[in-house]
This record gives sequence, C-alpha cells and structure tokens, in this order.
Amino acid sequence: MMWRKRFFVWVLLSLSFLAPVLYAAAGELTGEEKGWLARGKRTEREGWVFLHLEGKPFERGFQHGYLLAPEIKKTIAAERYLIHWQSTKDFDFFVEIGKRLFDNRLDPELKAELEGMAAGLGKAGADSIGYFELLAHNAYIELLWYWWPWAKKAMPARLPPPKPVGCSAFIAIGSYTAGGEIVLAHNSWVDYALGSNFNVIVDLLPEKGYRILMQTLAGNIHSASDFFVCSSGLIGTETTIADFSGGYDTTGTAEFCRVRRAMQYAGSIDDWASMMIENNSGGYANSWLLGDVRRGEIARLELGTKYHRLEKKKDGVFTGSNVAEDRDLLLNETETNFSDIRKANVGRKVSWMRLMKMYRGRIDLELAKQMLADHFDAWLGRDNPGPRSICGHYELADGITSPCDSRPPFYPAGALDGKVVDSELAGQMSFWARWGSTCGKPFMVEQFLAEHPQFEWLRGYMPDRPTRNWAVFKKADF
Repeated sequence: MMWRKRFFVWVLLSLSFLAPVLYAAAGELTGEEKGWLARGKRTEREGWVFLHLEGKPFERGFQHGYLLAPEIKKTIAAERYLIHWQSTKDFDFFVEIGKRLFDNRLDPELKAELEGMAAGLGKAGADSIGYFELLAHNAYIELLWYWWPWAKKAMPARLPPPKPVGCSAFIAIGSYTAGGEIVLAHNSWVDYALGSNFNVIVDLLPEKGYRILMQTLAGNIHSASDFFVCSSGLIGTETTIADFSGGYDTTGTAEFCRVRRAMQYAGSIDDWASMMIENNSGGYANSWLLGDVRRGEIARLELGTKYHRLEKKKDGVFTGSNVAEDRDLLLNETETNFSDIRKANVGRKVSWMRLMKMYRGRIDLELAKQMLADHFDAWLGRDNPGPRSICGHYELADGITSPCDSRPPFYPAGALDGKVVDSELAGQMSFWARWGSTCGKPFMVEQFLAEHPQFEWLRGYMPDRPTRNWAVFKKADF
C-alpha cells in the first residue's frame, strides 16, 4: 500500500509542476490572434478607458475580451455582488434566464462577437467568464429592471433591485442653437457602485455597417448608458422612462440587440426607429433623442411596451428627464405623477424648461457643458445639488428637506459623467466627455462612509470620483 501512496504523491507533485506550463500554454496567443490584437488598441485618459475594435465579429470580440479583461472581471464581480444583496436570486439565476430568453434569438453577428469576447477573456486568464455570463451581463438592465419586476409577481423577492436612477439630456437645432446646427448633451445617472464601470468609450469599426463611437462599460457590445455617434450621420442618447409599469414581452428581441443593430445598420432616423420598434420586448423603455447631422433633423422616439411615438423637428428642442411626454404611454405604462415637482424627474423637466427659455439661440458645446452641470432645484427655487438638479447628487439628499423619491437618504447615486456633441464634431466621429460628476464635484469614499456608515456594505465597489477634466475622444484616437 505504501508504494501506492508514494505513487499518488509523485503524481500530485508532477502535476503541480506541470500546472504553470499547462496554464501558460492555454494562454499563449496564436499567430492569428496576435494579428487580431494588432488591430485593437486601448489607452486611458481623464478616467476613461478608450478602446478601438475592428474586423469580423469574432475578431473584434476577441480584442475586447483580451484588452479589457481586468475591467470586465471587475464589472461582472460588481454585478454579482449587487444582485446578491438586492435580490433573493443571484447572478447565476439571471444567467440561466438570459440563456433561455435570448440565446436562440441572438443575431449571429452579435453571438459571434460575444463568443470572441469569451475566447479573448480566456486567453487573458479570465476563463471563469464565459459566453453565457457575458450574455447576461449585456442584458443586465433588461433582466434586472424589466423582466424581473414582471416575473417576480410569481416569484416573490425580498427586495427588488433599485429602480433606474435616470439621466438628463437634450437635443436642440435651429433657433435654439448658436449656429443653427444640432447640439446633443447627456449625463448618465446610476448607482455609484454599478456606475463606476461606465468609464469606457469604444470606437467600433465593424466589417459591415457603420462605424460607432459610443460610451459603454467593459464587456458590453452595446452602449447601455446610451450616448453614440455613428458614421451614418446619426447621433443619439436616451433617458429612461421612470416608474415604468408596461410589462415585458418574453417573445420580443432584447433591447441590447435592437439598439446595437440600429446603431450599426440604420441610415436614417426612420430606419433607426423601425429597428427599435420591431419585435420590441419592452426592455429598457426609453425616450430616445436622435439627430441626423446630414439631414439637419432631430427626433424623439418614446418606446414603451405597447405604446410608442416618434416626433421629428428641423427647428426646436427635445429634453429628457425620465418623464414620458406621450400621453398614452405616460398614462397607460407609467405610474409617474407628472405634476409633482418634488420628484426628481419632474423637477428636472421644469429645470430644462427654464434653461431652454434662458439660453435659446445661444446653445453651443460650452454652454451645453454648463447646462449639464446645473444645480437649480425647481421645487426649492434655488441652487441645491441633489436629486432634482440636472447634475444629480442623491448622496446630498437627506430625505427630509430634500425628498429623494423611493431611495433612502444619502443614497450614493447620481450623475456619473457628461457628454456633448454637435454637428461638426459628429462629422469627425468625435465628442467631448467628462468622467465623474458633470459639475466636477468630487465624491470621496472614505469621507462618505464615515458620514454615512449605513452604506458600508458598498465598500470596495465605489471608487473615489475626483474632479477630472473634459476631453475630446474621436475615432482611432491614439
């Protein structure tokens, strides 16, 4: 028996020496893979990670997975942690749901891109993240904020995930702008723990279709925060429709598939809207603000589950603050009290009305940056950075003197960034972006947790957000 034990020990020791060799071989790049990576590049500036991808679907997915492996691991780890504490169902539950809902209906091009991303992650040493985890990651908003509220009626949860916090945005043209051309501006509002990962700007040059420059987060093949410039001449963004209750259609196509298809293949606003409306699932119900710089036209597409409306203008403005404008969608698919100025979305809607009246005919890129950083509180009638200011700061709202909707006092959420573009920049495939609060106000984690220890559970998932500068990003910006 002793010889058997010695043999067993010898085998284990041999394998322990071989393991690093086997791992190195598994991560060794082939000549073909090195060729793919030679066309994909990353750089970092002012808190942003800038990523250039190009080629066939699998190739650009491989570039993405390999070059952003640390960021993808960090982002999915944050999603796993947040879901664990915000729902009785864990991340793997939603992976299975995503597999069942989306895998068989995924565009072959997008499926190949996700498969390439998984392969790139594997070669970078992150092989614990596979295709189906990436699928759920891309469908995170749809699964957690739309499918789950619909499905949990039959599967009660202790706590639903936080509702989407929102965004602030406008698009203007003609008599509203300094030169008559289009100006588009947007800041993203998300919990700081999840939102800290939205610091990626991708320059995507696909083998087929139009080039895309978009803000996103690592591991996404769409934008999710939704700010994009396309070589078709289309630019766009969105603000989420708050208090949405329009349900979910499990036979529809996932929103992340529809929006990516629209960005890559739509040649006009009408084409873009048609691609979003067709096989609409109701996931990620938004007010989309769109511009066509070649035709000198702007539009708003409000898209619920059963209701939608497309409006277009060659002179005027559309604003977004998470309040639906279409009467049928507003009354039938939301629970918003659209006259309650204490609410964040209604207060910001009033602030946009004030700013557009104040600055009509003068709006340009610099003024757009200032407008996104506005701290006016329409309910209080004075500057007060908080949930009702266009540059949002839920962490400054105590819930008493400054009501903060359904969120607890001092909840760490608000505006993550700022982005602005006009017709000239769009023609160059570029835009301005600022990472951190649009106004530049810093958020320092140790100070915040010392003052609000009830959020200690988020330690390690909320990085400091120092003041950073605005920077221009453009295609192949290296």
